[in-house]
Amino acid sequence: MANQTNIATQKPTTLEGWIKLLDGVRLPVPQVSHDRVCKAIADNRSSLRDIADLMQDSPALALSIIREANRHTHGSMTEPAENLEVAINRLGLKRTEELLARLPVEPLSQIPIALRQLQLISQHATQQANGFFASRLARLWQDIHWGSLLFLSPLWPMALTHPQLLEEWELRVIHKGESARNVEKQLFGVRLLDICQTLVSLWRLPIWVEQGYRLLLTEQRELVKVLRIARDSDHPLRQQNRLDDDPTLRRWLNQPANTVLLANGLALSAQQAWDSPHSKRWQYLTSLYLQMPMAEVQQQLHQQAANSARLHAMPDLWHPAVSLLWPWGMNRIHAGLLPAPAPTTEDLAKWRSQCAELLVEPSPFTNAMHLTTSARDALVACGLRRVMILMADRTHANLRVHQIAGLPKETAGLNFVVNQSNVLQRLLSQQAQVRLTPANNAQFSALLPASLRAQFRGEHLLLRSLINNGRVIMVVVADQGGGPFSEITVQAFGKTAQCIEKSLHTFSHRGQ
Repeated sequence: MANQTNIATQKPTTLEGWIKLLDGVRLPVPQVSHDRVCKAIADNRSSLRDIADLMQDSPALALSIIREANRHTHGSMTEPAENLEVAINRLGLKRTEELLARLPVEPLSQIPIALRQLQLISQHATQQANGFFASRLARLWQDIHWGSLLFLSPLWPMALTHPQLLEEWELRVIHKGESARNVEKQLFGVRLLDICQTLVSLWRLPIWVEQGYRLLLTEQRELVKVLRIARDSDHPLRQQNRLDDDPTLRRWLNQPANTVLLANGLALSAQQAWDSPHSKRWQYLTSLYLQMPMAEVQQQLHQQAANSARLHAMPDLWHPAVSLLWPWGMNRIHAGLLPAPAPTTEDLAKWRSQCAELLVEPSPFTNAMHLTTSARDALVACGLRRVMILMADRTHANLRVHQIAGLPKETAGLNFVVNQSNVLQRLLSQQAQVRLTPANNAQFSALLPASLRAQFRGEHLLLRSLINNGRVIMVVVADQGGGPFSEITVQAFGKTAQCIEKSLHTFSHRGQ
């Protein structure tokens, strides 16, 4: 990984520079996945399908095999290998083994979070694709599966070398609504989509991946037309008539390749919020593509997200299924109140600094109080006005206040009996996040201890359990004064929780 650290200091400003840099990155493969695949290859009883199935657990490994197979056929008349089974067959087991020996291998915990987070989104997209489209287009399931998994793969090496650029892009474009073209010009010197499309072509990734980027770059007029029709979801007959009046647009919409883009749009936008404008846009398009009512799309979307989390979620990564603990409580903004103001650039700089302190290795903290003080300060820095960190006892029978901010001093002495609250029991049983809104406030308030609810007046509240070594040890309760949250703060709250968990892990393993 040393060479990769050196190239991470470079920041190209041209398309050619980015392609040269990113094409040269070797993505790390988790040790467990690598060992499992090597063992299967050495076993004469393993079929190519068995080996390919094992490789799917590591998106980086799958990409490396497909790229290598296509590199050997580049310039020939041979069609590119569009799935792992074909790629392994092309390479042969001996060359596949040789490639495995050259790949960087790391324990999963040592692979940078930014890369694993992006790969988790790709795995979530694949689950959505399989759930929504593969059964309906059964003959094309391989194209749907591999296209969905590899769609974001051009960004994986950037997540390894320049994670801070992708983070700033997300903050400015997704949360602050700045022009993507302007932000990308400042951060990268070129459009991100151009970088992705060029790498897709160079690596000879599945044709549906290339079509997805081409659509985003050159077919936006058709996309806008279709979206206008899709938004009229309450009138399916009128939608059908409008498509019938424009057969060219209808054929454009119904291309099977669009499944790959739809699945990734659903997974990516869910990272922000299930009912954000970005997420609604992809839900409308999926509803129109499948001619399925929006309510059914949303139900299946949440179901597949939960399936994805069961298969791929990790304690230190954010999976949007966490916010579906009670689906009826999702991210609605009360119409009568304005959201809290977004954190300023200075606030966010301070927040990043606080999170960086939590991630220092070896742990700089002398005791648990020292660590949770830093955790509390990071939560406040992201815009939260009232914060309470609760610590579970060994038996999980009680939650005692460990840190507070923005609350009366006497609340520091509160203790909550877990079995007297269904919500606290659920939060302590597994990693979860609950968000109270005006739509669900009445139900949840009745399930929380009265003495806890009294400290957080208002209809908007976040609760999240934090784990260490597979066990919930803390619960964070926070709000922005009781009014609607700034969505940037909600996103930062999730990322801060990940940092705290990472810090807890490092702290508990100090001296080992």
